[in-house]
Amino acid sequence: MLALQVLGEALVKLSPGQLTTIPLEEKLREAIEVAQRIKSHEGRRRQMQYIGKLMRDNDPSAIKKAYQELLDGRNESTRGFHALEQIRDQMIEQGPNAIGNYMENNPQADRRRLSQLIRASCKEKALNKPPSSSRKLFRYLREVDEQQQ
Repeated sequence: MLALQVLGEALVKLSPGQLTTIPLEEKLREAIEVAQRIKSHEGRRRQMQYIGKLMRDNDPSAIKKAYQELLDGRNESTRGFHALEQIRDQMIEQGPNAIGNYMENNPQADRRRLSQLIRASCKEKALNKPPSSSRKLFRYLREVDEQQQ
């Protein structure tokens, strides 16, 4: 019973786009959308109880599964993002010498462009300038990663 309430609260926190990926009955979807608009604490509490009642009447296993898949996908994209950040930081620390390792794993990457971006990023770091080249390097690494997949 409490698990359904926690799941209902989690569903209310989702964005409308994320909510469409979860298989919900129309009545439950409308109740969640209403709860997202309610600002009053007491009104929101009553609406959450109503959502819990609707969820008890339905089979929540499909909803739980879809919600978990949504969370897993979000975590996976975050992990990929952090991995690319680490690669970028390694390249900036090691300078142009780091290109060889990256090119072994990503032969489709443009060695010249990588070298230019790394040199510019190292120069910015040495002069304590804003990291615009570092951002460009990250965007390029992400672009190469997306092409590979």
